[in-house]
Amino acid sequence: MEKNQLVSVRIADIGQDGEGIGHVCGGPDDGFTVFVKDTVPGDLADVRIVKLKKNYAFGRLMRVTEPSADRVPEACPEARRCGGCQLQAMSHEAQLRMKTKKIINDLERIGHFADAASMMSDIMAPEHAFRYRNKAMYPVAEDKNGEPVAGFYAGRTHQVIACADCLLEPEGNADILHIILGWMKKHHIPAYDETTRKGLIRHILIRRGFATGEILVCLVINGNGIPAAKDLISALEKIDGMTGITYCVQTKPTNTIMSGKIGTIWGRPYITDILRSERYGISARYRISPNSFYQVNHEMAEKLYEKVLEDAALTGSETVMDLYCGAGTISLFLASKAKRVIGVEVVPQAVRDARTNAELNGTANAFFYEGKAEEVVPKLYEEEQVHADVVVVDPPRKGCDAALLRTILQMRPGRLVYVSCDPATMARDLRILADGGFRIVNVQPCEQFSQTVHVESIAALERAD
Repeated sequence: MEKNQLVSVRIADIGQDGEGIGHVCGGPDDGFTVFVKDTVPGDLADVRIVKLKKNYAFGRLMRVTEPSADRVPEACPEARRCGGCQLQAMSHEAQLRMKTKKIINDLERIGHFADAASMMSDIMAPEHAFRYRNKAMYPVAEDKNGEPVAGFYAGRTHQVIACADCLLEPEGNADILHIILGWMKKHHIPAYDETTRKGLIRHILIRRGFATGEILVCLVINGNGIPAAKDLISALEKIDGMTGITYCVQTKPTNTIMSGKIGTIWGRPYITDILRSERYGISARYRISPNSFYQVNHEMAEKLYEKVLEDAALTGSETVMDLYCGAGTISLFLASKAKRVIGVEVVPQAVRDARTNAELNGTANAFFYEGKAEEVVPKLYEEEQVHADVVVVDPPRKGCDAALLRTILQMRPGRLVYVSCDPATMARDLRILADGGFRIVNVQPCEQFSQTVHVESIAALERAD
């Protein structure tokens, strides 16, 4: 096989980043493995080899000669160029099957759970597979004509693909982007250039409360203020639901987006939203700042939190630890059914929001600590003899810190609920917990991120002794 060679490839599986994994059909290279973006398992495709390794190759899709039964037309014209979606060419039913399989494979391969399939519940699926995100972060750049554009990065690059109307975001976001880009053009406000480190506007963040209709805009800037702010305010404040216009100072040459000082030029620096559970009689209101963690899919967040409550099996007498608690969204659900909830979160603004949220909801039995969970929890347990009957963890993609897992095993809570956005790190951590005396009762896949390779999951564990 040679670079630029055209081969016929049958796609058999999907990789971690949504690329098709296939094998050459016929000829001297029959069976050779090729990774091909924009393909679906079952496709037979003509593929141009663009990179050749000893045991595999990467190819570019040239033509689908026999489409998979699971292939559907991509709804967005930028789906192949943009790195935001990876699975638009796959039917949603097939996406759900693929994500369940991914969790099973990670539990078996990484966690070494031989009976992984028997642990699984049917995946919880949303009613809406598009227009579901309540948070959007748009990088800003200049096109070849020097005009400001906003959109998303192309896969594995920082090349901005102009896409004002992303089909995963609410329709009104496009109007907001057009106003901001028009304001930039009118006042000659430059987009940030990563190469020269010059220019002002780096990203545009839009957060929405799906239950309240409130909208917050935050401009991430390479500077200390917003020029021509009155003009921007006069245009944005007319949008129904606009609640606040803010900025985040980020002058460092880093990929971290929301780490700087937050300032407000109009309105208030947060939105509020409501999550409900009819099953448990809960209606909780939350304050959400620009950099607070909040589940991006409102519909599925309510289902996810109900499942967490079910798995926690609270009677009203328990002390619960909610680790990586963000703005206290899960904490307040838990507090309605527990004796006491202790939340731990490393982001200072999120902790302030969590405390405010407790006050908003009249919750007096939820207490929040600022710091790394792996530092705060050992201190609470070892120095203050705080013991949790139930532990809930919702870590970032890297999973739980080893020191935290050791403390949980020493604490020996009766039940543990692990909420994960990365099945691989969850599988790793569940193996540690299982070896330390926990038994996995159930794993619940949850479709939080339709059209992408990402999947949420909830594992319920209990002490095995």
